[in-house]
Amino acid sequence: MAATKKRKLKLLAEMVNGDERTASEDGKGRLELQTWSDLPLELLELILSNLTFEDNVRASVVCKRWHKVAISVRVMNQSPWLMYIPKSGCLYEFYDPSERKIHSLELPELRGCRVCDTKQGWLLLYRRRNHLVFFFNPFTRETINLPSYELAYEIMAFSCAPTSTNCVVFSIKHVHPTVVAISTCHPGASEWTIVNHRNRLPFVSSIWDKPVFCSGLFYCLSLTGWLGVYDPGRRYWKVLAVPPPRCPENFFVKNWWKGKFMTEHNGDLLVVYTSQNKNPMIYKLYRSELAWKEMESLRGVTIFASFLSSLSGANLPGIMRNSVYFSKFRFFGKRCISYSFDDCRYYPRKQQYDWGEQPPFENIWIEPPRHALSSI
Repeated sequence: MAATKKRKLKLLAEMVNGDERTASEDGKGRLELQTWSDLPLELLELILSNLTFEDNVRASVVCKRWHKVAISVRVMNQSPWLMYIPKSGCLYEFYDPSERKIHSLELPELRGCRVCDTKQGWLLLYRRRNHLVFFFNPFTRETINLPSYELAYEIMAFSCAPTSTNCVVFSIKHVHPTVVAISTCHPGASEWTIVNHRNRLPFVSSIWDKPVFCSGLFYCLSLTGWLGVYDPGRRYWKVLAVPPPRCPENFFVKNWWKGKFMTEHNGDLLVVYTSQNKNPMIYKLYRSELAWKEMESLRGVTIFASFLSSLSGANLPGIMRNSVYFSKFRFFGKRCISYSFDDCRYYPRKQQYDWGEQPPFENIWIEPPRHALSSI
């Protein structure tokens, strides 16, 4: 009896072990059959929401399930709006190129003011009557004053939002063929700092425009395309030995000061040259080589060009990418002129514009907050 019982227990143990091995092998088989598309929904959303916009787009082509989840967590940046400055009155229009809609806003605070620059939703303004220089946010109605400053024809720019302790205001003025006066200030200062600087390269015109703040420095273009740089920390001005970009044919006939635009994107300086009969030419500065090189594509970036200030953006709606949007309307204000590097053409067609005829101070691109419509 004892021997029989022992044999039964041994047989039962072998059966249990066999079942465990079979279950384990079946489980491994099922795991091997699972794919990345079988990830739990919560885990998949967490992974895709932490990807960059470009990687999110790439992940969306893995399968239908990933495509649906990638789109649901994808965040696209908001396009800048084109702010139109009225010749009289206080009604300002803001054109949203992504929606092709115009929003209006009464801004009596800007009566008698000249817009100088814009950044992060803030305007830098000058009121000629009392030489007042101040920041104004049209969406929050906040105002930050600076010391009075008599502005003639010089250009102005600022580094970042005036609510930041790192905000610096920059102005450059022609004094002599080889001398410029550079003025700087910051919110909370009691006066402007004004210093004359020599151009270093005597054959370069001392008339500068298109100021851009990039990687801690202010850059300007001369009328003939030379690049000047000012370090606000060291208070040092220098004209870089970088030959100007190659201009379109007959560029200097009318467009010598209106047909070029400069902006920055992720620390890179970009210059746009336009001509009435040519497609836009885009150049990127390679600092290590001290050279401008023409770009055949913006690699998904969008440039918003205007005379006073130009902006750049990424992760915008698909139709807007790899394009330049200009500060000019067509079709009774329902569409902005743009140029697509994907299609190598203007939209609308045949809209090469003579920027020599464009009034320079009638509009400027501004970055609205994400919920800007709630303040209008």
